[in-house]
Amino acid sequence: MLETHKFFIGMFGFEGRGLETLVRLTPEAVYTVPTDKRAQFIYGRIGNPTTEFLYVALQRDGKSLRLFPCGPKSGMHVQLAIIDDCLPGSVVELRIAAPEGLAAKVMIDVGFLEFE
Repeated sequence: MLETHKFFIGMFGFEGRGLETLVRLTPEAVYTVPTDKRAQFIYGRIGNPTTEFLYVALQRDGKSLRLFPCGPKSGMHVQLAIIDDCLPGSVVELRIAAPEGLAAKVMIDVGFLEFE
């Protein structure tokens, strides 16, 4: 089984619309699993330089799989013990929820394995 690593890495901008409303990141963090492969999310790191609580949601086909809460001026690292398969053709996306009007950037490093 050949594995390929895929990542969302960088500083991503956003403008919060409240903690109950997920919004897209800028640039968008979207990955479509190739039709002849599967993928697994293997870790996530989030860095929050703001003075507000926020969270990042890992979504598959529009439904949240994992939520990554991140306190003010802090970071977090998650290695998963439970791994969910993303089937061929699945659309994986990161979205964020933050207080209304908070316009900032967040550091994200998220890793996937893509395999046959």
